[in-house]
Amino acid sequence: MYNKKLTLSNGVEIPQLGLGTWFIDDDKVADAVKAAADLGYRHFDTAQAYGNERGVGEGIRTCGIPREKLFVVSKVAAEHKTYEDAKASIDKTLSDIGLDYLDMMIIHSPQPWVEVNQSDDRYVEGNRAAWKALEEAYKEGKLKAIGVSNFQIGDIESLLETCEIKPMVNQILLHISNTPLELVEYCQKKGIAVEAYSPIAHGEILHQPEIADMAEKYGVSVPQLCIRYTLQLGAISLPKTGNPEHMKTNADVDFEISAEDMEVLKNFKHIESYGESSGFPVYGGKL
Repeated sequence: MYNKKLTLSNGVEIPQLGLGTWFIDDDKVADAVKAAADLGYRHFDTAQAYGNERGVGEGIRTCGIPREKLFVVSKVAAEHKTYEDAKASIDKTLSDIGLDYLDMMIIHSPQPWVEVNQSDDRYVEGNRAAWKALEEAYKEGKLKAIGVSNFQIGDIESLLETCEIKPMVNQILLHISNTPLELVEYCQKKGIAVEAYSPIAHGEILHQPEIADMAEKYGVSVPQLCIRYTLQLGAISLPKTGNPEHMKTNADVDFEISAEDMEVLKNFKHIESYGESSGFPVYGGKL
């Protein structure tokens, strides 16, 4: 089990490998969380938009691992762009998930989902308002860390102009064939940890023979190569699965990709579309 941790800018430690829970139904996700905890996972990622916070909380409370050893994350829905809406949603999440605090909560997207890649409006004031609600909950001890997701450099710059507490993470779509190096390097220089969601590219990377050949060279599966790639970029990796067998292999990534092969992977051709199965645009969907 890969169990390395990174330290966020406020000193909080975060496991570098976590379990994403998007598309796992609320009535099934508790079992997934418990199975992952049994395997050694300690970082669990959900969101208001996933509709499974209640089940994630049930899994956290009943998995047999002390609460303080677990890192639980949720996300303020992308549509909440007022202080009042964001504040109310944070309290509702804590109630639904049934926990006294969350280890981290982040703004899910700078734009409401219906406007992602469809609008020039970056909701600067709305994001500042939602951030104020997160800062307040952080100061009150409801949240141990706060951050953003799907934010581009300009979105972060706008937030940094007025925030009291800078974001501790930016969770972005990051995988082989979609490596926004400028954004990754910007965040890391600012002391903002990068989290990679969909490290296996919604499964589309499985159809790339060159990646299969490289995985074979290292004696690993394509998903293992993909997850290891994001870890070696210094990112936190959040593969999603409800399958305990996949959870186990996803965490078996204690190998090293050579510097030469990392360069090849950084520059791998861009996947233009994730197909209908992903359900969301290349920008990142709701993960």
